[in-house]
Amino acid sequence: MNPSYSTGQYGGYYPNYQYYYGQQQQAQQPARPPVEESYIENIFRLNRGKPTTVYMTFENNKDWNAKIFKGIIEAAGRDHLILSDPNTNKRYLLPLIYLDYATFDGEIAYEYPFNGGSQ
Repeated sequence: MNPSYSTGQYGGYYPNYQYYYGQQQQAQQPARPPVEESYIENIFRLNRGKPTTVYMTFENNKDWNAKIFKGIIEAAGRDHLILSDPNTNKRYLLPLIYLDYATFDGEIAYEYPFNGGSQ
């Protein structure tokens, strides 16, 4: 009898397979400190509560290609800005994809990520 075959319950032969379940080694990546990046939404967050003027362009819009929004920064997310107009009590949810630039009256709170967080 071939040593690599065993007899089955009914006298037949079947191959004697051996399975190896080794642990897969995962690549070790060198530890790096997290890299802080300066994104526009972070700058808006740092200036929450301040008045700002936001300039946006909406391409292929015949009614208003460019629009200016004035208000107080309430919140900012990865892709949006929420402004409130204290005169009308209206809130604007503005997608940042249309942002051209923003202006502030007075200083802008800004923490550049590579100088220890000082302003």
